[in-house]
Amino acid sequence: MTPVSRVLVVSDDAKWQADVLAGLGAVAVRLENPYGLTFIGAARLKEAMDVIRRDGDIQAVLVDKQLQEKGISQAAVQLANQISDFRPELSLYVLLVDDDERVLVESLASHAVDGYFYRDETDYNGWFRILTAELAEKSATPFYDKLKQYVRMAKDSWHTPGHAGGDSLKGSPWVGDFYDFVGENMLRADLSVSVPMLDSLLHPTGVIAESQKLAAKAFGARKTYFATNGTSTSNKVIFQTLLAPGDKLLLDRNCHKSVHHGVILSGALPVYLDSSINRQYGIFGPVPKATIFAAIEANPDARVLILTSCTYDGLRYDLVPIIDAAHEKGIKVIVDEAWYGFARFHPAFRPTALESGADYVTQSTHKILSAFSQASMIHVNDPGFDEHLFRENFNMHTSTSPQYNLIASLDVARKQAVTEGYRLLDRTLKLAEELRDKINSTGAFRVLELEDLLPEDIREDGIRLDPTKLTVDITQSGFTTDELQHALFERYNIQVEKSTFSTITLLLTMGTTRSKVSRLYDALLRLAKEKRPPRAVGRMPEIPRFSRLACLPRDAFYEAGERLPLLDDDGRPNAELNGRVCCDQIVPYPPGIPVLVPGQVIDDSILSYLARLQKTQKSIETHGLAEDGGEMYVRVLKDRELSHLPDRLLFS
Repeated sequence: MTPVSRVLVVSDDAKWQADVLAGLGAVAVRLENPYGLTFIGAARLKEAMDVIRRDGDIQAVLVDKQLQEKGISQAAVQLANQISDFRPELSLYVLLVDDDERVLVESLASHAVDGYFYRDETDYNGWFRILTAELAEKSATPFYDKLKQYVRMAKDSWHTPGHAGGDSLKGSPWVGDFYDFVGENMLRADLSVSVPMLDSLLHPTGVIAESQKLAAKAFGARKTYFATNGTSTSNKVIFQTLLAPGDKLLLDRNCHKSVHHGVILSGALPVYLDSSINRQYGIFGPVPKATIFAAIEANPDARVLILTSCTYDGLRYDLVPIIDAAHEKGIKVIVDEAWYGFARFHPAFRPTALESGADYVTQSTHKILSAFSQASMIHVNDPGFDEHLFRENFNMHTSTSPQYNLIASLDVARKQAVTEGYRLLDRTLKLAEELRDKINSTGAFRVLELEDLLPEDIREDGIRLDPTKLTVDITQSGFTTDELQHALFERYNIQVEKSTFSTITLLLTMGTTRSKVSRLYDALLRLAKEKRPPRAVGRMPEIPRFSRLACLPRDAFYEAGERLPLLDDDGRPNAELNGRVCCDQIVPYPPGIPVLVPGQVIDDSILSYLARLQKTQKSIETHGLAEDGGEMYVRVLKDRELSHLPDRLLFS
């Protein structure tokens, strides 16, 4: 299927524009046109921007430098900058009269312009070929193409993996169904580093390096690295690159557990920042801006600040002032953008973390773009980036046998984002608005708005909401979240993203369709018509605020410790744990925020919270507790272990 690629020619010289459109159109018919180039015109800035906003198939824009518009100085330059700000993935060419104009454009909009044509040299064949080559570069998938080429070469496999391109599975009476289920191409493409033409993820110099360069350009990074073991490992790689044992970092307590694991592995000294909490719905939001600014001022010796934006529930920081404040103190900023990697490709979601000045950004490309699970990207804009050190840490965590299908999916996801991401995301936004209205019309379910989600202490922080993540209040439906999820799954074949005690979360992506929206609405409407009486709203126990560290998390984690029961013989919180130092990370899920981290001192409020969870919140998993014979245990430092830990008085 041939794509449609529209090229917009912007000029108020009607005759010249008509000649250009006719000339390029004739060439498009005569020459090979693999990308379906067609040409349309606009005469004014507003008209041009309206077309770009409305038409997701616009791939390139030609702007006449002679464009004149009353009251607007340097109209062509202004339009170039507006286009770059609105859709940076578009290819932009300026039509010049002479080289003097080029110097002016370069000085005012060099970042926005991909190339130049000379207005009076109407070489339509040449222009068409250049535009075709531009689209070829933009839509190239170097790794995926090479992988397909290798599979089609049908080489006999005398190397890993052991299934030998699926030959060990094909025709088997026992496991042949797996071959049929997965498919021949998937198995033939499951290769290893024994195939040099496919490059090496650990030391890329060929097609993987080319694909990463294209991704860096697409996402606005200086460097981009593909990761095949998720954003969890990506976070750890960056931590080990930037932090030496004892280095201080500031981190949102609500960060993904991989961040807390990174603290242990790096040996860093964390300063935990308590998240805001919406107690009505059990939703954890961003750290208050005042808390972050105070932490930066109080810890100018910190090496790193890490934040999550957007959160699982779609809440986004106003990052620019935060990053600026950190940079003033020489603090590097990492943003975990796992849930927001699509933002670059539609203005409704920008600015991205990179555009806001972040030094490092991790993205779960598999969560919100069209990559396979575990496929992620690391983007780097740090001017002081030590690539050698990063590579050593990257290789420490990356398998020497990466899954090549994952790398190919990253290549393809990037291609889709730059060629049709705007159009698909625009559709997703419209479907999100439609679904929001439909859910609210049921009378039993209500989509929460930004004002509903914001805790009081961050209402003035410039927080924004990602509209593709819908948090639905179910309290008036009469269902518990467990009952509702079960009904949706068993009766209507619908699986939702997550839940709290009173909400479910729906995640819309480029793969959301009107049919799926219709089926979900129909299911919720049918459940609403059951007219169950509203239920009493329960509340999850409030997570205690952070207590204090007695030692570095790494030091506590690697001691043997001893296990003490969480509850005493009477079922009450075990008083022997009060004042002891935890060795493990203990995380109730949901919400996924550590109640205890290694090195943290246990107090009464923490014990009461954990005990209450065990008794009343049966649907919540508590990671980090040891289980033996149905009883839960906490691993804590022995007194003699604590006394021998280095520099422990620094943390008292």
